[in-house]
Amino acid sequence: MTSILDQLHQLEALRRQAEAGGGPERVKAQHERGKLSARERLDLLLDEGSFVELGRFATGDVASLSGPGDGATAAFDAGVVTGYGTIAGRLVYVFSQDFTIVGGSLSEAHAAKIVKIMDLALENGAPVIGLNDSGGARIQEGVVSLGGYADIFLRNTLASGVIPQVSAILGPCAGGAVYSPAITDFIYMVRGTSYMFVTGPNVVKTVTHEDIDMEGLGGADVHASVSGVANFVHDSEIECLAQVRRLFDYIPQNNKEDPPRRATTDPFDRRDEELLELVPEEPARPYDMHDVIRRVVDDGDFYQVHAAYAANIICGFAHLGGYAVGIVANQPAVLAGVLDIASSLKGARFVRFCDAFNIPLVVFEDVPGFLPGVAQEHGGIIKHGAKLLYAFCEATVPRLTVITRKAYGGAYDVMNSKHIRGDINLAWPTAEIAVMGPKGAVEILFRKEIAAAADPDAETRRREQEYRAQLAHPFIAAARGYIDDVIDPRDTRPRLINALDMLRNKRDTNPWKKHGSIPL
Repeated sequence: MTSILDQLHQLEALRRQAEAGGGPERVKAQHERGKLSARERLDLLLDEGSFVELGRFATGDVASLSGPGDGATAAFDAGVVTGYGTIAGRLVYVFSQDFTIVGGSLSEAHAAKIVKIMDLALENGAPVIGLNDSGGARIQEGVVSLGGYADIFLRNTLASGVIPQVSAILGPCAGGAVYSPAITDFIYMVRGTSYMFVTGPNVVKTVTHEDIDMEGLGGADVHASVSGVANFVHDSEIECLAQVRRLFDYIPQNNKEDPPRRATTDPFDRRDEELLELVPEEPARPYDMHDVIRRVVDDGDFYQVHAAYAANIICGFAHLGGYAVGIVANQPAVLAGVLDIASSLKGARFVRFCDAFNIPLVVFEDVPGFLPGVAQEHGGIIKHGAKLLYAFCEATVPRLTVITRKAYGGAYDVMNSKHIRGDINLAWPTAEIAVMGPKGAVEILFRKEIAAAADPDAETRRREQEYRAQLAHPFIAAARGYIDDVIDPRDTRPRLINALDMLRNKRDTNPWKKHGSIPL
């Protein structure tokens, strides 16, 4: 007979072994690569002392746990740490893949641990955070490991729009493994240590004869700026995990809750004189929309999403009067703020996330239209631009728009216009709302007169001035109710906060449907 004390000694030995991962040498190797261990990552991510581990003793070799002795020979080879904890006191479920155990490869036991916490998260209405660092499927398990991936993909899909899902790529993520993060809401990566690709450099070289390294094929900066796969990129794991924590300042626990409201000392009625100087008098001159956003939101604090991708549109989170809001803004400093394929995709994904999780949308508009050109048309700008339109049209959260300057053509409709259920649409006196820009319009309307003029350039400029005075101003739209008010730019912050207060109990619905057919 074994006494309870002996059993407790054995339990403690098994716990120590489980917490040791692949052992000190492999943990040391992990540190030498500039990476933290699975448990060190959880310590940084979660509130101190809040982590509760589940599935500590999961293993693919059950026989190793039932042998004689103190359990020193047990093989805890699942390769992932799972459980729950808190971020700023709020419940989250987490899994952290352990590269020191068989390269963090996904086995049947590994997948089962992840599936368990995803099911718990969905049942309890709390976010899931995955810390990914894995060599892929455990080859020796064959189709069993592939089935494990499919089990995870299914739950990612069922949880989408119900609970927030966040992925931090903190090592390799290759092959089928990439599709779980791809379904989640936000992806964080770390320069120099994070990689994502469906097929690695060696396979690419064999099949396509393209010679490229891991960083160039699927590194953090590539996915942050070129592919758009990564929403955030950071220089270290410490910084990355801190920024994951920051995300939870803006998002709710699930789709039935409102996002957290934050106290601020920034006066709700603050007027900003600098806003008068930000939009240049010359209509074609660029300015940085970030300056407008930071002068309006609480404490100038803006958490930008996808900063390096499709920079002609700005997306991110902020607080306004303590309310968490999602901000979508055209960026005149990049491609004049024009909408193209990439910016439409970026904006649509962000709008749909905010709508799914009850986060009000604030739009700052200065858009000359959609980008013309063969590459855009052949690339499907019609289909992709429609995604942004679709996202705004179906959104039922409070939606506010401020037109700071240009609002031309179909892009005016797309950017949360009154016609697609924008709740409060404001304009600065500098707003130009028209079918198209003055130059293009007069070249069509007055082509013969310009050609016959003694000085065609002077005639064009004169006609442009007439067009602006007669058509390209906000008061025609305001007269028809398409603009709710033309405001002093200095009043932008108090007017937006007032609108959020007014709309706090907004209830809007879409016709019943299984789901819409968004132009994917």
